[in-house]
Parts: sequence; structure tokens; C-alpha cells
Amino acid sequence: MTPGGLSDSRPSKNERREVAREKAKQLRIDQKKKDRRNRVLLQGSIGVVAIAIVVIVAVVIMGSIRPAGPGPANMASDGILIGEGMTAVETTALQPDAAAQASEPDATGTVANIRVYVDYLCPFCGLFELTNGEQIQSWVESGAATVEIHPIAILTSKSAGSQYSLRAANAAACVASSAPNDFYAFNAALFTDQPEENTTGRSDAELKEVVAASGVTTNVSEIETCIDDTTYKTWVQEATERALSGPIANSELEKITGTPTVLVDGKQYVGALDDPNEFSAFVLQAVGESYSTSTPTPTPTPEATPAG
Repeated sequence: MTPGGLSDSRPSKNERREVAREKAKQLRIDQKKKDRRNRVLLQGSIGVVAIAIVVIVAVVIMGSIRPAGPGPANMASDGILIGEGMTAVETTALQPDAAAQASEPDATGTVANIRVYVDYLCPFCGLFELTNGEQIQSWVESGAATVEIHPIAILTSKSAGSQYSLRAANAAACVASSAPNDFYAFNAALFTDQPEENTTGRSDAELKEVVAASGVTTNVSEIETCIDDTTYKTWVQEATERALSGPIANSELEKITGTPTVLVDGKQYVGALDDPNEFSAFVLQAVGESYSTSTPTPTPTPEATPAG
């Protein structure tokens, strides 16, 4: 025993310092291991999340982008041609990536070939239809004119995200394909109580109500499915692009720059959209000019020279 009391067994200051250093060293080692483990787990989690996002995006894209299918029947020209008795000219469906096939205009010069490019959200298209629709119908019914209607969608972004222009043009294509002789009535009905720009427009259910209200009775369930599936969405987009890029067949017009674009025997009408008399006068003038250029001028019969 050491004189003066019990022996002091506590570690010295240097020993405590050494223990602290060792403990700190071990803590640093443990922390580094923990950090490495966390990084591996984080990277793995990020990888899993990234893969999940890619899968979700791929599913959404594949669900929204369908392979391009044929266009609607009876619209090989990107429009539907309606003749005497309001009977539509039937054509086969335009195949994907195929060029539109221009309709053959009446060559006699006695029948007005009226062509109208419309967007169903365009208020000026509605004005033209409400002003001139009935008189055009009377001309076509009697055989004095044909009318070819081209639905396009240049105002798709003007319907608060609902793409009404595109969906309405698709609905028109559905009717043209499945009930062509009811197309003119459906086209007119789309302009009755027409939705305003920058509104959502009609829903698909409401478009189907227009089908019924306009008197379509042929292949109604087929048309409704076509509307629900936006079957002709790709065709509408391509037909719109063809109209905007041109050229416009059977006319001197390079391309469509707005709606409505109205052509009579290839000549563009630029008069008042709300004056049926002005449009009627334009049609008569266009037909007169077409008739004068399509009818050969009679050659005078030479008279016999008297015998000398």
C-alpha cells in the first residue's frame, strides 16, 4: 500500500486524451461507413424511382399515341362532297401518309362548286353558316351547286385545354364516314348555339347529343364510339396541316390562312359573311365566268363562194 491512502487507479490525462482520440477515430470510421451505406441506398432508391417514372411516362405516351390509322370514308379529298338531293359522294378512306385526292369539279360550268373550310370553334364560320347555310342547301338540292365541306382544327388551343376544335372535327369525320348523307345537317347543328372561343366547348357526351338532335339515325352507336375514341384525331391533325401548308387543289389559293375559307369554282369569296345577297351574287358571277371559259365559242361556218 502507498503511504497516505488508497492508490489512484484513474487513467491519466494523457490516457484519457488517447482514449478520446481512438473513440473519435472510430466514430469517424463508423460515420464514413454509414455515409457510404446511405449513398448506396439513396442511389438505389433514385434509380428505382427513375425507372418507375420512365415506365409511367412510357405507358402514358403509348396510351395517348396510337398508330396512325386510315382517315374517314367519304373524305378522300379531306372534305366531303355533297351533290344533288344532298347526297354525299362516297369515297374510300384515305390511308396513312397518303396525299389527299382532289374532288373532280363539275366541268360544264353550269354547276357552282362551293368549297368551305371550317373550324367548329370559329365564330366567323358560325356566322357564314347561319347566314348562307339554307340557301346553299337549296342550290345543292336542286342540282345548281355542289358543296364540299372541309373540317379543320386551327383553334384547338383556344378551348381551355379541351381541344374542342379537334374533337368536333373528329365528330364530323365520324358522321361523314358512317352516315354521309346526314353530314350537312350535323355540320349545321354544330354551329347552332356554337361554343365561344376560350371556353371548353362541348363535351364528347354533348357532341353525341348533337348527333341525335341533327337527325342522324344511321350507325349511331358506331358514330358514338368513334367520338369517344377520337378515332380520326390523327387524320384531323394531318388534314389541318395539309390545308395550312397547301397548295389548295382546283384553285389559285396557295394555302388556308384562316376560317372560313370559301371558294366558288376555285375563286375565293372575300365579301361580307353576314350578307346572303352578296354571297349569292358572287356565286352567280363565278358560275358565269366558269361557263364562259368552259363553253367553246362557235366557229362561224364559212359561206360558199359564188361560182364565177
